[in-house]
Amino acid sequence: MMVSCCGLITSQKEPVPLKSVEVELEVKDHVATVVSTLNYHNQEDKPLEAVFVFPLPGDAAVCHFSATVGQTEIVAEVKEKQRAREEYDDALSSGQQAFLLEESEQSPDVFSLSVGSLPPGESASIRLEYVTELAVQADEGLRFLLPAVLNPRYQPQGSVGSEGSNVQVTSVPASLVPYTLSFSARVSSPRPVSKVESSSPLDPVQYLNTEQTQATVKLAAGHKFDRDVQLLIYYKDAHQPSAVVEAGQASSQPGSLMGDSVVMLSLYPEFPQAVMSSVASSGEFVFLLDRSGSMHGQRIKNARDTLLLLLKSLPLGCYFNIYSFGSSFEHIFPKSEEYNQKTMEEALKKVEEMEANLGGTEILEPLKHIYRQPSIPSQPRQLFVFTDGEVGNTKEVINLVKQNSASHRCFSFGIGEGASSALINGLAKEGGGHAQFITGADRMQPKVMQSLRFALQPSVVDVSVKWDLPSGVSVTALSPPIAAVFQGQRSLVYAQFTGQSSEASEGCVTVAYSLAGHPSQTQLHFSLKPAKDSGLTVHRLAARTVIRSLEMEVREPGGQEDAGGKKKVVELSVQSGVSSVFTAFIAVNKSNSEAIQGPLLRRRIPTPISSNGDGGLKSPTSAMTLSGWLKEKCAGLMGLAFGQTSCSMDRQRAGGMPELPQMSPMMDQSDTLESCRPKQPPRDPLLQLVSLQKASGCWLLDPHLAAALGKTSEEVEKPKPASVKQDVWATILALIWLHGFKMDAQEEWELLAMKAVSWLRAQKASLVTECVEAGNALLGCNVQKDAVGL
Repeated sequence: MMVSCCGLITSQKEPVPLKSVEVELEVKDHVATVVSTLNYHNQEDKPLEAVFVFPLPGDAAVCHFSATVGQTEIVAEVKEKQRAREEYDDALSSGQQAFLLEESEQSPDVFSLSVGSLPPGESASIRLEYVTELAVQADEGLRFLLPAVLNPRYQPQGSVGSEGSNVQVTSVPASLVPYTLSFSARVSSPRPVSKVESSSPLDPVQYLNTEQTQATVKLAAGHKFDRDVQLLIYYKDAHQPSAVVEAGQASSQPGSLMGDSVVMLSLYPEFPQAVMSSVASSGEFVFLLDRSGSMHGQRIKNARDTLLLLLKSLPLGCYFNIYSFGSSFEHIFPKSEEYNQKTMEEALKKVEEMEANLGGTEILEPLKHIYRQPSIPSQPRQLFVFTDGEVGNTKEVINLVKQNSASHRCFSFGIGEGASSALINGLAKEGGGHAQFITGADRMQPKVMQSLRFALQPSVVDVSVKWDLPSGVSVTALSPPIAAVFQGQRSLVYAQFTGQSSEASEGCVTVAYSLAGHPSQTQLHFSLKPAKDSGLTVHRLAARTVIRSLEMEVREPGGQEDAGGKKKVVELSVQSGVSSVFTAFIAVNKSNSEAIQGPLLRRRIPTPISSNGDGGLKSPTSAMTLSGWLKEKCAGLMGLAFGQTSCSMDRQRAGGMPELPQMSPMMDQSDTLESCRPKQPPRDPLLQLVSLQKASGCWLLDPHLAAALGKTSEEVEKPKPASVKQDVWATILALIWLHGFKMDAQEEWELLAMKAVSWLRAQKASLVTECVEAGNALLGCNVQKDAVGL
């Protein structure tokens, strides 16, 4: 098994260690500022130059970057990218220290950081600050994720560095990680904080006031870098809209985004139970599954189980198809077919044979193919995309979804620790759907079934936001219009207030929308006098929103870059201190007049996933320029920021899959794989029962059903009331078993149970009460008839 050293690598493959990472998180209601400090030490006797690549949330905005080398502090400024690169190269060639931070052109959540020349024996400390919107979980918690691993981004064929078929994942014991992480968070909100949870051990939450609207929390000592640090924050009255007004920067021009006040409005509508119990009976459901090498092991197995649940939950009479992709793509049917028993069985048979054996991660071509298919009248298209998010052309993929957003909705699922949040969030945002992340020990099935429910149920549409402000104050919308909000989704709307009112200090906003044909309207009053010195989190996220929208317009695929749009992005980026695709942070220590002695070494960080397919590490040619190498291999570098373990692909990535034994040259590879392949484990009882359900929603009374219920055929047939049809009895038994034994997994089977209840109602079955009583007696349950929905 290939093992790569941690951190920076010297010519003797010895590490130049990252010593420590300190992270402070400041959460304001739905948004956060993250301050990260990284400490490094050059133990060589020569100066060296190093490059890192590290991940950020896709909608993050970097807003501060500084470096301390020895006694000298250098603070970065945002400049147009080419100019920043030139200043960086000039500084290096004259022996000055320089730092460069730029956004990857392929994927907005990858930043590359060049640390310039670090003298021998010297330490460097890098401080990076960014702001981000926190994602809302299904249980109303707000999720903050500190990435522990950056999977190398896959570059499509035609660009340099295609993924080989021989993908290897390495794992290093956490005790060998030679650096530490300290992490603390401070949370404040207009509403009380009810609890804070994490996947990593936390010290108890400390409340700072009696209203419990402010709290602090710390990561417990001894974090092992073997998992993501995930923080979940829960507020009381989470569905009430809120408006946070933030004062402009005194040093900025009034009338500019940074000089004016900016408001953030949060919309998190509550959906009445009556609306959520109705389910659509039409639609074209297209499932697009990643079968690249990195999906091997537990991931592809989970995906197969999930497709089983999805296919059993679809309504009769809808249309569906399943595509899978790697370096190439395949489909189950040439075009979407009507959903019935025959097509469902054919699809399930093919799903059972699916393996992670299609090579790389080329998602663009299958998407183009899907969008070329004519839409089916009165069957709205719903696209479900499953991937571990390792692609190099994120922006091109998101643009394609955006261009087709009028004809479909896109639901996305990021699988594993390294899924690109820019890709997964971007697909859902531009496709008017919902994004889900499945990491660590998360089960895929409940999250996917929740999204299917969103696709089948009404969503909030026709959203309008009207501001009522005193005379003298005008408003400019900074966010694109909201197309749809699903159950459990939250939207943040940014707007700029220009001018001042002498008398009135209050504004009002009216939010109107329609849900399942019923109009709804909410009014919210808020103060126009924002608290002083409350930071610029909201301004920077508003600037990021405007920059992202402009970037999309400037970089339309196939079109020429729009010079006017690019100029606007650069101006706003420089003004707000928020990085963009066209700008970079540059910091040069000009006070240091002494040239650094000795030859300058360039250090590269090898990636733990081999690009040359033989387990070796590819390194750049020495003749390459820094920026050229970054562009070519941006994804190939391991990031060290934010508590990533550069030396291990997170062992949870493959779902805890055990490593295969070492192969000796004498062993035949296929035999080895066969001998170490685990024997088929007994099927999960829930999946066993679900696999027997018919497309119509019913079950048949047969030995397979008896076995799934843990009974003999005779035991199951005997208590059936004489005049009741066999399939009605079988379906009632299955429903009782689900409600009696599998309530903890209700999200997974809820839709297929609703389909079974609809089927029973259509049969106008008699003696239902007697059947439920007899079924309870047989299965040892106590399930009420109305609980089942009968």
